[in-house]
Amino acid sequence: MRDPYTVLGVSKSADAAEIKKAFRKLAKKYHPDQSTEAKAEDKFAEVSAAYEILGDEKKRAAFDRGEIDAEGKPRFHGFEGFDQGMGAGMGGGRRHGGGGFENFEFNFGGGRGGAHGFDASDLFSDLFSGAASGRRGGGRSQAPPRGEDVNANVTVSLADSVKGTKTRVSLPTGKTLEVTVPAGIEDGKQIRLKGQGQLSPFGGETGDALVTVHVAKHPYFRVDGYDLRLDLPITLYEAVLGAKVNVPTLDGMVELAVPKGSNGGQTLRLRGKGLPAGPGKTGDLFVTLRIVLPKEKDVDPELIKLMERWEKEKPYQPRGDMS
Repeated sequence: MRDPYTVLGVSKSADAAEIKKAFRKLAKKYHPDQSTEAKAEDKFAEVSAAYEILGDEKKRAAFDRGEIDAEGKPRFHGFEGFDQGMGAGMGGGRRHGGGGFENFEFNFGGGRGGAHGFDASDLFSDLFSGAASGRRGGGRSQAPPRGEDVNANVTVSLADSVKGTKTRVSLPTGKTLEVTVPAGIEDGKQIRLKGQGQLSPFGGETGDALVTVHVAKHPYFRVDGYDLRLDLPITLYEAVLGAKVNVPTLDGMVELAVPKGSNGGQTLRLRGKGLPAGPGKTGDLFVTLRIVLPKEKDVDPELIKLMERWEKEKPYQPRGDMS
């Protein structure tokens, strides 16, 4: 991933408030449910990952000191001075470039491969597998270290989190893969992709990719555990006379009976129309009625006269004793 300061567009001297403000602005700009920009989902994931580093005081300090990389993983600095310790015993080893092993090369006068150059990855593969000479007592072989894991983010709709889906995710390694999101996954859960992380510099197993699944905010439903909540607008006459109205659910529209004389704020329950709660179990959908009057320009004069007459002839106190 790119430098998190660059991703959020802030300087290294920015304080926590500036970083948070920059993150909120970009998250709103690239949120998959709102943005029309190309690759908005990838940019949203990159912005979220950058804020995971800079929004955490300890992680930010560790990144500034060079202890972790832009993905929050410990940096590998190599073994400085390795060539000096090995040179005399291995025919004058030499190192090109900076720290790390990728640029080491050794010459073995009469060993494996004759006088040909020897790649350090082969050497360390031997060392960690126990094949190199000099082991004490022929101890048990040890597998070479595996590559680092990488992190990525993906955002799915509430409906897709319930039913399951397939989506594409861009990894820090440069790969773009299709990921199967299992049905019933919860916000913040991770999917492990075996062998899709960083390569091991020592010939060990490749690391994994950990994909964090985020469930996008739904335009109508609010998640409450395994239940869903919905505000349903109804007319004044539907509240007074009662009615049967269509209500959206994750499975499509269903009919709901609004009782005669319903009040605004009254909540009705649709059983089994929430989220999966385990084998054979499902949460409920709670529908809160919101009485909506016509717009001011559309209010019927007869309704106004009726309310004026009610105010005079049939007054009532809905607020009780709130003094």
